[in-house]
Amino acid sequence: MSTVDRTERVPKQDRSRATRQRLLEAAVACLAEHGWAGSTVLVVAERAGVSRGAAQHHFPTREDLFTAAVEYVAEERSRALRALFPQGAGAGGRRAVVAALVDLYTGPLFRAALHLWVAAGDEAQLRPRVTELEARVGRETHRIAVELLGADESRPGVRETVQGLLDMARGLGLANLLTDDRARRERVVAQWARLLDEALAG
Repeated sequence: MSTVDRTERVPKQDRSRATRQRLLEAAVACLAEHGWAGSTVLVVAERAGVSRGAAQHHFPTREDLFTAAVEYVAEERSRALRALFPQGAGAGGRRAVVAALVDLYTGPLFRAALHLWVAAGDEAQLRPRVTELEARVGRETHRIAVELLGADESRPGVRETVQGLLDMARGLGLANLLTDDRARRERVVAQWARLLDEALAG
């Protein structure tokens, strides 16, 4: 390959990656705002500022687009969460970790994922993909929680305590869909941090 060919190819690859990223971010935003029924490939393409053909080049089916989008944003949030606590939290910082984990379930990503889960209940072709995606994202979130909390899962009950925290966070996210539940959420976060300090002390 000539130097000119290489020079032309790299920007093209960069443009392709940028287009893919815009589509993924637009897909999550559309899903969070409009739900499954209102989120078509065309709607996402228009929001991302690309043609429908370009969108289908990257994601041949609607299911490809939306499952990839939720997974992409989940991975981005996981990286951001780790970056907030590069050394872990330690006992004194567990409340901050609990609050950050709860925040995972109160933003547009959770709302988008929820629409995808509901749609998977009715769409047979979507269900196995969403089930697999949810399992992967759930395992990764649990892994991050264990890491940031400094939890030793070899001790009896610790794994269940961490999972209970994540289940609680999801419940708070559901409550927040209809009303601003911030005040109650802050009290629950404080209580869970105290419970974790007791459960993880050793």
